Amino acid sequence: MVKSVDRALRMISIISSYKEGIGVTGLAEEVDVTKSAAFKILTTLVEHGYVEQDKTTKKYKLGYKYLELSSLLLESMDIRTQARPFLQELEEETNEVIHLVVMDQGQMVYIDKLEGYETLRMHSKVGRRAPGHCTSAGKMILAHLSSKEVEHVLQEQGMKPHTPYTITDEGMLLKELETVRNRGYAMEEQENELGITCIAAPIFDNKKRITGAVSISGPSIRMSKERIQKISPLLIEVTSRISSRLGYIKAI
Repeated sequence: MVKSVDRALRMISIISSYKEGIGVTGLAEEVDVTKSAAFKILTTLVEHGYVEQDKTTKKYKLGYKYLELSSLLLESMDIRTQARPFLQELEEETNEVIHLVVMDQGQMVYIDKLEGYETLRMHSKVGRRAPGHCTSAGKMILAHLSSKEVEHVLQEQGMKPHTPYTITDEGMLLKELETVRNRGYAMEEQENELGITCIAAPIFDNKKRITGAVSISGPSIRMSKERIQKISPLLIEVTSRISSRLGYIKAI
């Protein structure tokens, strides 16, 4: 290690833990360097914007450079790359088909798919588009849009029946979207494909916007109410962790 760099990074870490800031003497003691050495490092950090000094208290705090860098980091994050390890974990836990879905121009797009360990034939594949009103991921995403956005999507895309179980009444769908928001996960019971039941949970970004959804799909005979009650908390926990990776901080 380069000692000067190591000391600078340790100083930054220590400064970040002091909400009101820390003086050069206290910082030098914590890093175990002379006050003179600490001051030289601080001067460099201040020059580059990583640390700033309060003119009144003379204490040091983190600089705004970190906001700039964190913003750039969050903007450069690829949801598919960030979600992959969590999707694999979910696949191993459930043995079912796992989808990662985003919305584009009012349609749901599968951007990742893990096949699971059970034999299951589905129409879905990476890059394929699906409607929002009859898929669990679609309902999940629609549930977190504004009423105007939902109305626009339904007007543009329609509510075509895909099976005898598809919801084609706008009022019924809006009631279900409210249930979805309150429950924390969405369900699709043979509404897009006969014999297939899916559940989905949301992914949020650093601006608290819905950015996608993860779904678990399986044969309806296997995806019983009891099983859904068992795996839905796991799904919600996984999507929460993906959201955290994207910078989402849940309001307390």
